[in-house]
Amino acid sequence: MANFSKSNVPQFSMDVYQNEYLPEGGREVNAIVTVTATGGGTIGSAVAAPHLYSPGQGPSAAVAIMVDCSGSMDYPPTKMRNARDATAAAIDTLRDGVHFAVIGGTHLAKEVYPGNGALAVADATTREQAKQALRKLSAGGGTAIGTWLRLADRLLSSADVAIRHGILLTDGRNEHEAPEDLKAALDSCAGRFTCDARGVGTDWEVKEVTGIASALLGTADIVADPAGLAADFTQMMETAMGKEVADVALRVWTPVGTTIRFVKQVAPTVEELTARRIEAGPRSGDYPTGSWGDESRDYHVCVEVPAAGIGQEMLAARVSLVVPQPSSAAEGGGGSVQNLGAQGLVRAVWTDDMAASTSINPQVAHYTGQAELAQAIQQGLDLRKAGDMDGATAKLGRAVQLASASGNADTAKLLAKVVDVVDAATGTVRLKARVEEADEMTLETRSTKTVRVKK
Repeated sequence: MANFSKSNVPQFSMDVYQNEYLPEGGREVNAIVTVTATGGGTIGSAVAAPHLYSPGQGPSAAVAIMVDCSGSMDYPPTKMRNARDATAAAIDTLRDGVHFAVIGGTHLAKEVYPGNGALAVADATTREQAKQALRKLSAGGGTAIGTWLRLADRLLSSADVAIRHGILLTDGRNEHEAPEDLKAALDSCAGRFTCDARGVGTDWEVKEVTGIASALLGTADIVADPAGLAADFTQMMETAMGKEVADVALRVWTPVGTTIRFVKQVAPTVEELTARRIEAGPRSGDYPTGSWGDESRDYHVCVEVPAAGIGQEMLAARVSLVVPQPSSAAEGGGGSVQNLGAQGLVRAVWTDDMAASTSINPQVAHYTGQAELAQAIQQGLDLRKAGDMDGATAKLGRAVQLASASGNADTAKLLAKVVDVVDAATGTVRLKARVEEADEMTLETRSTKTVRVKK
């Protein structure tokens, strides 16, 4: 476990949990890597961007709030009012000195505040001006979320700041641009800012909203009752204000002959990172993890090693944390990174002790189950929508069994609104004849939320 020695900087540490023993001929090595950042608090980060750090103020940041203003936001009329109130609450949560903008989203994206392609700097005056501008928001028009994201990217990139973050609220499907337009917008924004996405009501598409959050390394959730928006927006903004280091990547080095099968985040949510690898020199690859405050996350690393004989051992992977050096771009260097000091080693040892080589590490077993739980829920709900009730019952029954076994009480509660649980331990369930749309959407949206191993 390694740490920073500087003060006023989050200290990163890393722990590796694995069973390193393989039987003769064994090739698959699994490890759970726990990364923890502590001690930054609201003090801010001199790590990723020392020139963008003001002591006691937290790191410099820019936030764009994207509010759906399409016609459907008028049904019921309280929805638009709740969205305005929620945005006002988020603006009140901004730290002094944070750059911000509000975007009204329809089939076009328009600058609501401050306008003229600029960002405002939060203080008592600009917060009040922004809230006045929100009063003019009205509903009318279509939905083209890619245009909102591109405008947010343009505005956020106009400030020389350490942390760039978006908050996106929608109540409907992205009907006024092609799916490939949204995908192109997400591809162009990925790595430039993080974004939390929220669906309000029940007329939006879960896979669309979770896809936006996933691509931009943010959170996704449902706010089924618009009255809950202000509390949710406040909490989202508080979390954003607590971020201190942007663009942290998990760097995985593997020796010759070793291949990475997958790298995924497994807590607090399941997030597949394998395909996001960016090559980083000989046998090293970087997997983006977004912005960090004081928090802890778990990653599952699975590698395939060359077969070896009994008694042999090898380093199967070395995991570290890096952030891009801001000065490199200015100097035209590009590509230079700073190592955050924390490192974890994944080992392989071949043994003829059957008890050692066949036992599964409890952390690995737990998170393998949590990843299967997320998949079973998503497959079960898709089968239910497609009319395959037997298939849906089997998958959702398996999900109930996994949620029960792992102690994931929140997911178990959500499942119980979609199925009648006959026996949780065996996964025996019956599909409910009538399911509230909000309950089904909540289960789907939160299906990737995991619980940590009980220590």
